[in-house]
Amino acid sequence: MSYFVWGVPVASEPIRIPGLIKFGEDFEFDFSAYALRRSGRLLKLERIPSEVLAILVEHKGQIVSREHIVERIWGKDVFLDTDNSINGAIRKIRQVLKDDPEQPRFIQTVTGKGYRFIASVTDTDVARPVVVPSPRVPVTEVPMDRPIRWRWPILLGIVVVIAVLGIYFQWSRSQARVSAPSGRLMLAVLPFQNLTGDASQDYFSDGLTEEMISQLGDLDPEHVGVIARTSVMHYKHSQEPLDQIGRALGAQYVLEGSVRRDSGRVRIAAQLIQLRDQTHLWTREYDRELSSVFALQGEIAREIADQIQLTLGHIHEAAGPVSQSSTSTKAFEAYDLYLKGRYSWNKRTQEGLQQAVEYFQQAINKDPAYARAYAGLAESYALMGGYTGLPPKEFMAKARAAARRALELDEQLPEAHTALAIIAQNYDWDWQTAEKEYRRAIQLDPNYATGHHWYAECLALQGRFDEAFSEIGIARKLDPLSLIITTDYGAILYFSRQYDRAIEQFRSVLEIEPDFPRAHMLAWAYAQKGLFADALADAEAQGGRQEDNPWSWAMIAYISSRSGDRARANAALERLQNIKQHRAVDSLCFTVAYIGLGNNDEALLWLEKAYQEHSNSLTALKVDPTYDQLRGVPRFQEFVRRVGLTP
Repeated sequence: MSYFVWGVPVASEPIRIPGLIKFGEDFEFDFSAYALRRSGRLLKLERIPSEVLAILVEHKGQIVSREHIVERIWGKDVFLDTDNSINGAIRKIRQVLKDDPEQPRFIQTVTGKGYRFIASVTDTDVARPVVVPSPRVPVTEVPMDRPIRWRWPILLGIVVVIAVLGIYFQWSRSQARVSAPSGRLMLAVLPFQNLTGDASQDYFSDGLTEEMISQLGDLDPEHVGVIARTSVMHYKHSQEPLDQIGRALGAQYVLEGSVRRDSGRVRIAAQLIQLRDQTHLWTREYDRELSSVFALQGEIAREIADQIQLTLGHIHEAAGPVSQSSTSTKAFEAYDLYLKGRYSWNKRTQEGLQQAVEYFQQAINKDPAYARAYAGLAESYALMGGYTGLPPKEFMAKARAAARRALELDEQLPEAHTALAIIAQNYDWDWQTAEKEYRRAIQLDPNYATGHHWYAECLALQGRFDEAFSEIGIARKLDPLSLIITTDYGAILYFSRQYDRAIEQFRSVLEIEPDFPRAHMLAWAYAQKGLFADALADAEAQGGRQEDNPWSWAMIAYISSRSGDRARANAALERLQNIKQHRAVDSLCFTVAYIGLGNNDEALLWLEKAYQEHSNSLTALKVDPTYDQLRGVPRFQEFVRRVGLTP
């Protein structure tokens, strides 16, 4: 095969003499190390842009086509958007050289043809491509006055072939986008394997996984979505086939890798795989000295991110640089404690949240400047009231202080903005501020699944269901195995009166985790369908697991009364009153019980108490079908207004 420099055949492997070239006033490029320097100072230029620069310099003064660059770097059998891939590399070269594309001094764009290196080279010991002259082919001269009957069929055939090839080319470039949500490719970073044989080193491989997810999430969120850590960690030590994992995660590409450490060095292998046909788009190995773990993670993550950026080829010229380390701490122990805190936080149980608070606080003790740990602490305190039944005011001051401290340390932290949003929503009932903070979090990180998830809930509670389903859909694609996101998708279906679909979602969660508290909204969905036996069975099963759970007894009172069993409803109400004597109970539990019993006056009395307590659950007054029998009551409509909603 030959490469071409715009019409001139070039040998497939130009003969290269390792050496140094100098250009401009003070630039030099070292081919032996692929290093660009200015006045002797090493300039940062990633490997792919360095290779592109080398190719252009090799063919100084000649137009080099995009096809030639792609084949030299990636080979012929890689499906990628060549235009954006090469544009991205050229943009980075120009940034480093401070070259103006409108008035270039170094790299000239020849529209529709390629690029040309135009700077004068003052010292060259670089190879030039070996030009291979095209072999002469004898041409049989055909007299023009002889009719050629086969000319039009052949020309027509050529046109058809060209058309078919063009269609195929466009098809091959678009296939990666066909099943991508909202026009985006979805990429999953599978947990990097720890090949050291020492389980205590998992923190390094897990940290690299987390770092890659964060770095890749910053590439081009408009076109590339990255599956969240909570979903991909399900596949740690998994032996499932890649195509099966891809289907479960809704991903078109996966990045998988391994880590091996010994005697002060680390070797990291990574490969990008296109799941459609199991094509390995590229494979790289990195063998480095282990001086700083987090610095190495960030360095390798950024290099891999650059490779993927160019390979997938969906990065616009305006795309910014990838972010710095997502861990924001140099303390190994603090980072490990943070990950444990997030694991506990995702359980969505009272015990899990309490454990999360402990882990996040310990992480802060190890590193008082750890912004993400403060954000985790804020989100944990913000949810605590809803899961403990304790008055939210006991937690909200701590939640607000932690969120503000996180923003003082890092104003660009999405988790801190979602923490402020949930406080504004659930405690302040300030829906405008909540929406502003959710939007800010999503703007900072469009791949932040929790931001989309909580914003969807905020929209649903206001009755804006079309917008809510759009946001929860994004969250589900970003974190497809998240139990809480799947559950809250069911909750939005329930609030929008789509009971059959809500039941299906709640059941899917309970099949995986029978003790997941939020998914026991299933009982309410059953009740609204009139399936009282099923509703009661679920409520009693939940009460059996947590005997003093006030919401279980509130559900039993409501469901029993709706089904006509008032004796059982009154017994459940009595049990609820007994629980209140020895622990805090959300007053809204009594509101719900009395609604079931048809006692609207008592229900409204307890609703006032819930308002004074700032119950988190008041945010659902506008949309929860449980309150439907009160909707025509002026006092209830006033309560809806008092929590910032329109009846």
